[in-house]
Amino acid sequence: MYKFILRPIFFLFDPEQVHHFSFGMIRFFSAIGLGFLFRAIYNVNDKRLEREVFGLKFKNPVGLAAGFDKDARLYNQLSDFGFGFVEIGTLTPKPQDGNPKQRLFRLQADKAIINRMGFNNQGVAAAVERLKAKHKVLIGGNIGKNKVTPNENALDDYRICFNALYEHVDYFVVNVSSPNTPGLRELQDKEPLTALLRELMVLNGTKPQAKPLLLKIAPDLTDDQLLDIIQIVSDTKIDGVIATNTTISREGLQSPQALSKQQGGLSGKPLTQRSTEVIRFLAEKSNKAFPIIGVGGIHSAQDALEKLEAGADLVQLWTGFIYEGPALVKRINKAILKG
Repeated sequence: MYKFILRPIFFLFDPEQVHHFSFGMIRFFSAIGLGFLFRAIYNVNDKRLEREVFGLKFKNPVGLAAGFDKDARLYNQLSDFGFGFVEIGTLTPKPQDGNPKQRLFRLQADKAIINRMGFNNQGVAAAVERLKAKHKVLIGGNIGKNKVTPNENALDDYRICFNALYEHVDYFVVNVSSPNTPGLRELQDKEPLTALLRELMVLNGTKPQAKPLLLKIAPDLTDDQLLDIIQIVSDTKIDGVIATNTTISREGLQSPQALSKQQGGLSGKPLTQRSTEVIRFLAEKSNKAFPIIGVGGIHSAQDALEKLEAGADLVQLWTGFIYEGPALVKRINKAILKG
C-alpha cells in the first residue's frame, strides 16, 4: 500500500512538508487508538531477534536512525512500526532553525536524499519534556553543537546535552560527522575527537550509572582515518561506533545535476556499498573489539543482512524507511529469523 499508493502521492510534494504531514498522520492515527493496528501489521515478536549490545537488551536489531524524529515527538508511535530502538536528535543545547529552506531533496532516480538541514531542532530542553513520557522502546540520544558555538567550545555544548538527556535516554551518540554544520567535521580529527570523547567519558563516569556512549562517523574517512577511529575507541573506552552518517560524495549519481549538485549530505542507496565497507574495515581491523551500528543505504532485507555479516551488531534505517515504507522493518526482521 505504501509504495504503490501513499509514496507516489507523497513524492508529489516538498519533502519537508511531507515529513511534517506524515508526523501529523501518525499522531492522529495513534490518538484514535490505531497504534495496535500498526503493531499487528509490522511487528515481528520473536525472542530469537533479541540482541544484547553494550549492556542493553534490544527486542530486535532494527532501529530508526537519528534525523527522523529530531525533537522526540513520536518515538513511542514510531516504535509501533516494528523498530527495536529509536534514536532521537541531533539535539543541540539551544533551539536553532537550521539552514534556509529548501534544504531537503529527493533523488528518485538514485533512491537517495540530499539534506542540509543543519541540526534544526527545538533545543534539548524541549525534547526532555517530551521524553518524560513512558518509553515503549529503547531511546538513543544523538547530540551535537550549536552552529554559533566555536569548535574550541564544542565540549560545553555536548556536556549540556549529555546532562540534560542523561535520565531520559538509554544510550548516547556523539555526532561530529554531519556535513551541514560548518566546521563540525573538523572535530573528527584525531586530537580534538580524542579530547572530546575523553571528557564525555569522564562526565559519564560521574553519573550513578554510566550510559553507553557511541560515536557516529562519516563514510568519507580514509583507511588511515578509520584506523585512527579504532585507536580512539580503544584509548577513550567509548562503547561503540555508528557507521555511517551521510556522504559529501556525488560519485555515480543518475539524477539531474540540479538535484545531484545540491549541497548537503547524501543518504540512501548510493551509500549502501561504502557504509558496508566501513563496517567491515572497522570490524576486521579491530578484531571486532567494539559494537557497530550499521546505517546507510539499507533499502532491502539483503542490504541489512550484508551489514550484519560485515560486522554490524544492529542496523538503522532512515532513507530506506522513506522510500520503502514500514514494511521494510518487518522484512528485515523476518529475513534475520530465516538466517
